[in-house]
Amino acid sequence: MAYSHETIPSCDVYGPGTFMDKNVLPVPEDARRVFEILASRTPCFTKSRSAWNTVHFEGRPDPMIPGPIKSPVVAAALHAMAGLVANEILELRNGRPLEESRVTVDTDHAAIWLASTFTTYINGSDISTLARSQKLATLFNLDFEQGFGKGIAGRTTAIYQTKDPRVWYQLHGSLDANKTLESMGIDSSVTFSSAKEYYDYIQKHVCQWSPDELEMHNLRHGLCGSICYSPEGWRKTEFGKRLAKHPLVNVTQESYANPTPQVPLLKAAGSDRRPLVGIKVLEMVRIIAGPTIGVTLASYGADVIRVNCSRLADLNVLQLTLNAGKRTIDLDITKQEDMTRIQELLAEADIFIQGFRAGSLERQGLGLHAMLELAAKRSKGIIYVDENCYGPDGTFAERPGWQQIGDAASGSSYVMGRSLSHEEGKSVLPPLPVSDMITGLVGALAAMIAVKERALKGGSYHVTTSLVAADTIALEEEIGLYPPETVRQTAEWFGFVPSTPDQFVSEIMIQVIDGWKRRLPDYLNEDSPLMTGFDEQGPWGNQKVLKPVARLGDGKATPKWTSPAVPYCYHDRNISWL
Repeated sequence: MAYSHETIPSCDVYGPGTFMDKNVLPVPEDARRVFEILASRTPCFTKSRSAWNTVHFEGRPDPMIPGPIKSPVVAAALHAMAGLVANEILELRNGRPLEESRVTVDTDHAAIWLASTFTTYINGSDISTLARSQKLATLFNLDFEQGFGKGIAGRTTAIYQTKDPRVWYQLHGSLDANKTLESMGIDSSVTFSSAKEYYDYIQKHVCQWSPDELEMHNLRHGLCGSICYSPEGWRKTEFGKRLAKHPLVNVTQESYANPTPQVPLLKAAGSDRRPLVGIKVLEMVRIIAGPTIGVTLASYGADVIRVNCSRLADLNVLQLTLNAGKRTIDLDITKQEDMTRIQELLAEADIFIQGFRAGSLERQGLGLHAMLELAAKRSKGIIYVDENCYGPDGTFAERPGWQQIGDAASGSSYVMGRSLSHEEGKSVLPPLPVSDMITGLVGALAAMIAVKERALKGGSYHVTTSLVAADTIALEEEIGLYPPETVRQTAEWFGFVPSTPDQFVSEIMIQVIDGWKRRLPDYLNEDSPLMTGFDEQGPWGNQKVLKPVARLGDGKATPKWTSPAVPYCYHDRNISWL
């Protein structure tokens, strides 16, 4: 089907290298258009029109997040692609022709999914309510945050004006803000009575640095940070050019490795007919993007064991959503007995997901080439999933990064600032942890493609998925940005509060959820048809989570989680694969 859609340059509106819609399509129709764009670009994804026609989009016609960036449209398209690959895997398992299958995606559901880490209900209260009432911290017996976000650390991660007033910089405290502050000569022991005072205090120091001085400082010290580029500014950098050479959904067969045979997908036994039943996933990740890969695969039936290390910091709240359907164990790769246990699990694993800085696990014997050697010895290919900030290669490949870094580097924060009519360069975060969530979804989709390819061709596969790539896709000319009138109407209808450079992502996300609750309360109620519960109580009591977005035609095969979320490091280290 041909879609009547055009974009026009919007340099005067959203800055250099931007393009906005000349005609705004209804969101489900736009999602279908973007689905076809991404499907046509993705290696190993079917190019059959009859297969594409099994995908259907539904939902309200209007956007539902602040700003001009079409993140929900991109998310809906990617969820549909994952659903289609799931049906291809079911065809290999069960022999039912793909053309008789169906995938349905609700675009409103896809938008809410971008905020799903704060939509979970625990014993009748959702996360945003618990956060406001100061009851969230009481849920966790072990505090993995280790002081994260307290005092001045709570404003170390923010966007600051540099010595060049037209260029703003995304500073990031990572999980140890004191290290960042002290490296810059900023006193981390000061105390103030408000978040604004902390922000203003840091701003007085940051504005003494030029953008390039900040970049070089962070590179020298191995810290996170990024200039808030315009989309054109990012594309002109050497690292932007390197990333642009790779497809968004980046999966390659490692054909140089010793060959391994096809791994047949056996017909699922029992009532659980989800496509990834029997697929074993070992996950070594932190924060949001990496865990989203595993939690998505778990919804499609994979057996996911997540490895955490109890001495490493992480965000407490993320356990409540991103550990659904998983089992979690405590292993420390610096201890030989724990490395032995990891190797025992890897001996049977189909997929290994790692979200640490490029090269760090390789030095521990857990890099791609070590996994390929393992695959050759056991005569069964492995799927190695790398999640990072800047992509598979280039000068920034080993640089650390978070969601906010992807937003700043790609131009997303710059575009959001322009959409709020700020002065040149003043940037704000996108309204939701988009780059994290899209990165995780892309990684899961690519891993599923690799499962299908391994069944057909044998061999091992390498998947890379990155935060900056997840952002840049929505800034491309073919995708388009919403024009200012559409942005204004959306903000007014939901009553969205304009975001500011000093805010952390969770603060902005709660503001967006508040807008949804005002206008679309049935979507977010505990009894919403978009929510699902569990037959068993979890460690935190009764839990309800947002359902997986894609729905398959076979109800017994459609994605779901069969067990509630559990804390990090919860299960016995000697658990075995299901």
